Amino acid sequence: MSHASQPVGRRERNKQQKLERITAAARELFAERGVDEVTTQQIADRADIGTGTLFLYAKTKGELLLLVQNSLYVKALARGRADAEGVPGALDAVMAIVRPIVECNRTQVDNGRTYLREMVFGDPEEPRHHEALTIAEQTEEAIAAVLRRDGRTGESEAATTARVVSAIMLLAMSRTVNAAVSADAILREIRAQVGVLLPR
Repeated sequence: MSHASQPVGRRERNKQQKLERITAAARELFAERGVDEVTTQQIADRADIGTGTLFLYAKTKGELLLLVQNSLYVKALARGRADAEGVPGALDAVMAIVRPIVECNRTQVDNGRTYLREMVFGDPEEPRHHEALTIAEQTEEAIAAVLRRDGRTGESEAATTARVVSAIMLLAMSRTVNAAVSADAILREIRAQVGVLLPR
């Protein structure tokens, strides 16, 4: 029997089910109250597990937030990539990638801003932080791919420009002065700055 076709054992199924319960509990509580107002004990209680078990899956509340938000950002990036496929013009195509990511970040502003802080300043060796950084890299790769479509932009230039676009986006979403600003306003700010870099 090949390794790929072997059934998942009971222990692995139990671990996966607990992870799903923890993720669902954290997602619900963070959405209801915001990350700062939720304790790990409340998450453990809602997931119907002990706090010791919870800490086997995530050592901090920040890691729990990363666990929840990473899955949302993956979906947002997939939507952005799909939206950008049929969009002519580098600026409009880049903004098609950026839009769902900004909208995801602004669904619960405090959670979104805390997620960005955790992603940037967290331990890159921790699996949830590493996953978040990977999503950021994939976003830059998607932007670079759009920039290379014209055939005139080389790989190195596209990668560098994509990194600048990513920095603009992350700063716009995380700035304290933008805490009460709508997703549309954030997108206008990003477009104005990115428009200086890219042809229309």
